[in-house]
Amino acid sequence: MLQLPKNCYIGLALTALASNACASEMFASDSPWMLGDWGGTRTELLEKGYDFTLGYTGEMGSNLHGGYDHDRTARYSDQFTFGVNMDLQKVLGWNDTEFQLTVTERHGDNISNDRINDPRVGGFTSAQEVWGRGETWRLTQMWIKQKYFDGALDVKFGRFGEGEDFNSFPCDFQNLAFCGSQVGNWVGGIWYNWPVSQWALRVRYNLNSELYAQVGVFEQNPSNLESGNGFKLSGSGTQGAVMPVELVWSPRINGLKGEYRAGYYYSNAKAQDVLKDSNGQPAAISGAAYRSSSSKHGLWLGVQQQVTSLASDQSRGLSLFANATMHDKKTNAIDNYVQAGLVYKGPFDARAKDDIGFALARVHVNPGYRKNARLANQAAGIDDYDNPNFLPVQDTEYSAELYYGIHLADWLTVRPNLQYIRHPGGVSQVDDALVGGLKIQSSF
Repeated sequence: MLQLPKNCYIGLALTALASNACASEMFASDSPWMLGDWGGTRTELLEKGYDFTLGYTGEMGSNLHGGYDHDRTARYSDQFTFGVNMDLQKVLGWNDTEFQLTVTERHGDNISNDRINDPRVGGFTSAQEVWGRGETWRLTQMWIKQKYFDGALDVKFGRFGEGEDFNSFPCDFQNLAFCGSQVGNWVGGIWYNWPVSQWALRVRYNLNSELYAQVGVFEQNPSNLESGNGFKLSGSGTQGAVMPVELVWSPRINGLKGEYRAGYYYSNAKAQDVLKDSNGQPAAISGAAYRSSSSKHGLWLGVQQQVTSLASDQSRGLSLFANATMHDKKTNAIDNYVQAGLVYKGPFDARAKDDIGFALARVHVNPGYRKNARLANQAAGIDDYDNPNFLPVQDTEYSAELYYGIHLADWLTVRPNLQYIRHPGGVSQVDDALVGGLKIQSSF
C-alpha cells in the first residue's frame, strides 16, 4: 500500500479547523499562504518589494487496469519550489525592473516508466507530469527583467526555460500531454521546460494592449539536463542555440478572456537523422552512422478561450483550449501532436472555486522513425515482440484525462483524476491503460 508523505496531508487535515480564522493566520482558508502572513511581516516585505514563495506539488498515479505490466501498484512524485521575486524599483530604485530567483527539488517515482509503458522504448506522455529531469535540486530561475518606453518593450535575461514565455500553457492536469509547454515534451532534447534552466534572452514588444510579439535565444546545452549540473552556470557543453519567435493575442470576446499563440522555433545545432546514413541508405541496415542535419525546426499553435460566464461572477464558466505542434520529420521522433479540452470553473454555487477539466491528446510518430525500428529488428533477425531484444515499433498514442479540482483553501487544491491511455508509448501490443491519479497543489 502506498504511504504518502505526511506533509501531503497536513493542509487537508487542518483546513476545516481554520474556517473562521482571518486570512493573516496560519491555515486560514481565505489566505493565499498556508503559513499565513507571518504576523504581518510578509505584507511588510511585499510593500518593500520582496515576494517570497514556497510551493509544493505532489502527484500519485496507480495503474488500475492494463498497461505493460498488470501488477497493480501506486507511485508518488513531488516537487518543492523556493523562490523570491524582487521589485527592483522599490528595492534599488531601478525603474520597471524585477528580479526572480527560484530553486526547485524533485523526487519520487513515476507509474508510467515500467507499469504503463514498455521500458524497452519508454513512453511519450507521463501520468505524473511533475516527475522528470532527475531527482535533484536545480536552479530553475535566475533572471532580471526590465521594461522600456512606458512598458512597450520588455527585455528578460538570465537563466530560465523556453516554456516560461513561449508556447506557455497552464499545468492543472496531471498527464504531461495536457500540462505546460508542449513543444518541450516532443523535442525535449533541445527545448528544456521547467525545472531545467539555461542562459537565455527574451525580447517582447507590445504592439497594443492585446497583442505582442516576442523572440528569444536560448543556450542549447544537453549537459544542463544532467542531475549533477542543477546549478551549473558555465557554458561548457553548449552545442548551439534554440531561437523561438511567437505572436500572442489576448483579446476579450464578449468580455471573456482569450489567448491565441502562434510560434516557430529553430535550432542551429547539429541534429541526427532518424533513418538514413550519410549515403542516404537506412543506417539500421548499412550499419553506418546516422547522418546529421545542420538544424532542427518546428512550429506550434495554441488557443484558450472562455466561452461562458455567470453574471454574478465572471471568473466562473466554461473555457475551451486546443494546442498543436509540428516538428522536423528528418530529425524528430514525433512529427505532430494535437490536444483539445475544456475546463469549467465554479460548477456549483456551494463550490464556486472548484473546477472540472477534461482533455484528449494524440501523439503521432514520424513514419521514418517507425521504419527505422522495423529495419533494426530485420537486421537483428528478430520478429517476436516477446523477445527481450526486440525493438517495439511505435506509432500513435492517445491520452484522455478527467479531473475534479477541489479548492480546499486559497493555498490548497486537490485534483483527483482518471487517465486513459490507448497504445501507451505508441506500441499497439501494450494494453490500453487506466490510471487513477491525485494531484496536490499548495502554497506555504
